[in-house]
Amino acid sequence: MSTGIDFGTTNSVVAQWNGEDVDVLALDSEHLEDEWFYPSFECLFPTIVGESSLRLGALFGWEAKLQSNRVIEACKRMLRDDGGVALRDRRVSATAVAAGVFKAMRERAENSLTTIDSAVITVPANAKGGARYRTRAAARAAGIQVKALLNEPTAAALSYMHDIQDEGTIMVFDWGGGTIDVTVLEHRDGLFEERASRGITQLGGIEIDKKLRELIVQKIGRQPELSLEEERQFALAVERTKIRLSTEETVLTRVPGVSRLIEVSRPELESVIGHLVEEALQPVRVCLNDLGVEPTAISDVLLIGGTSQMPCVRAAVERLMDAETVPAEICHPMTAVARGAAIAAAIVDKEVDSYLQVSSMYALGTTAYDRVDSGKKVFSEIIKPRSPLPIREKKNYTPKKDHQSELSIEIWEADPDKPLSDPENFQLTTLHVRYPRRLPRDQASFTLEYTYQQDGLLHVKATLDRDGQVLVDKEIAEFTHGGSLSITTIQQQMTALEGIPHQSSRPASDSPAPRQVGDRGTANLTPQFMPPTPQPAPIPTPQPGRGNGKSFVVDGSNIAWLGRDVKAGDSPSFAQLLEAVEAFKQQYPDGEISVIVDAALVHQLTHLEREELRKGMRSGWITQVPAGTKGKADRLVATLAERKKAVVVTNDSYKELQAEFPWLHEPGRLLGASNPGGEWIFLQRQPVRPRPDVNGR
Repeated sequence: MSTGIDFGTTNSVVAQWNGEDVDVLALDSEHLEDEWFYPSFECLFPTIVGESSLRLGALFGWEAKLQSNRVIEACKRMLRDDGGVALRDRRVSATAVAAGVFKAMRERAENSLTTIDSAVITVPANAKGGARYRTRAAARAAGIQVKALLNEPTAAALSYMHDIQDEGTIMVFDWGGGTIDVTVLEHRDGLFEERASRGITQLGGIEIDKKLRELIVQKIGRQPELSLEEERQFALAVERTKIRLSTEETVLTRVPGVSRLIEVSRPELESVIGHLVEEALQPVRVCLNDLGVEPTAISDVLLIGGTSQMPCVRAAVERLMDAETVPAEICHPMTAVARGAAIAAAIVDKEVDSYLQVSSMYALGTTAYDRVDSGKKVFSEIIKPRSPLPIREKKNYTPKKDHQSELSIEIWEADPDKPLSDPENFQLTTLHVRYPRRLPRDQASFTLEYTYQQDGLLHVKATLDRDGQVLVDKEIAEFTHGGSLSITTIQQQMTALEGIPHQSSRPASDSPAPRQVGDRGTANLTPQFMPPTPQPAPIPTPQPGRGNGKSFVVDGSNIAWLGRDVKAGDSPSFAQLLEAVEAFKQQYPDGEISVIVDAALVHQLTHLEREELRKGMRSGWITQVPAGTKGKADRLVATLAERKKAVVVTNDSYKELQAEFPWLHEPGRLLGASNPGGEWIFLQRQPVRPRPDVNGR
């Protein structure tokens, strides 16, 4: 299955092409605690490695984020130079930490009966060669073949254009946990062209959290003395406060060791991060300046990433661009990059009839001595920046001296307009070439050929001009500069990092299963906080129907949401579902009744009702969607009804399933539920057919 992975600084997302559209995988939702269940968060896999005093080995994902005494965060940032990190008594490379995250995601998918053996993986548009190589190396060490490295803004734009099927000039403002990337792309005739791209590699939600923490400490009036565990809890409290302030004017924050709650308002937060927001706008201005255009030249502005969804950020971008940005419901801010990567993977796999053009971001070449200043080493470009991949280019070189027995060929990624010593330029490795015999300069010239692939692999070949003898022919599989490690070394460190096999710390019976989120327009990426509903009396547990009459499959989540609106802040009602099931049993006393709910329902209910739902699952009269079920609860309902030749009780039309389950249109196979005046009524209904596409299909 074609897979896309958004490997983010603070959160990663995995998506897969299902043949018609994109499913976003909820790999770790069983470890997502109730207070962290905001819309779309079940799709996130925190890019974190943690350790706990109660466990051996490393923790990953939500378990690492919420149950660790100490965590390694933002390992993606460390991939610039592969700095080492300490975990317990071990010191491992950032690449090994990243590989551990990739492996954990792969294993979670396998537990959900989904394989990830290859993928298109995204990287920041302004990521240098070292970070790109180490990202690919980490995935390879985890057993994932990299089909292509795709720039994150391009992936987000690909997701958006897949949904709206339009052309134009798009600006992607991608501000997440660690980086800000702004890219302007032109979409014409199915081809994306990156026209301008600027960014800042260390500016994101992490920096905002630091400023918010400083504000809270200032309100406390002293620096709290915290243990390692309390320090971790404080960090989580700061992050939750930031998230809540996107939808609430004031938030009360609990700080470990402080007896009183600390009140923080949205204006207070905005006042301490105003300079960060202004700094994030600079890449926007530079991109427009690079192109020599006014904001009106941009058709659509996409705000991607969690930080971009803060109200003050959206307002600042809209003021600068003098236009409204694309609504979050349309552009999927938290999952768009992974969705676009999955579409790109489907294009590479020829599952989608389209064309994907991946380009190099920087120039590739070697070093040579300036003919004007013979003592100065300069960058010699072989592959131009923004070249379409794959590409093969060559250039001729002559040794500086006569009768040399060997040469050192430096492989560089650099900006030809900057001096070689510029810190943004990066040496990948050095190849040592031996001549078959010593030759005068005019006979020792050679042609250096670079072949650069979509997956970021560079192949270097040097051929002697005089007789065509190959001096070197090598894939640059490892970097010998910048501290990069071999795949074998990364795997060894990753094994040491893991310690013992990863085991879940929660009982399976109480764990909501991972689910897939593929419906368009369902992910509202700013947190929604449901108003408390009146607490019901203790809820009786109905017994499952065991009669010899008809079989019925009840879409429990659909009934629980009947008459309620998530956009208005409503919650589903488990009491309503129970009431409906009891009424249905009275109408069909001999019916065999199966009730199916999706994995999200347990998190959307009030605290009291959550426990009642879990009791129902333990007693067996309610079934929750198994981990990784393709098509979510709707598919399980339809599949079970097909096998039992059962009637489905739902107000949904299952448009995406009608082609696979045509019997849904048979008379009597669907019953709708309504509750006028408190009286439950179940009547036959016909599902609404999906609208045909432009070709009438």
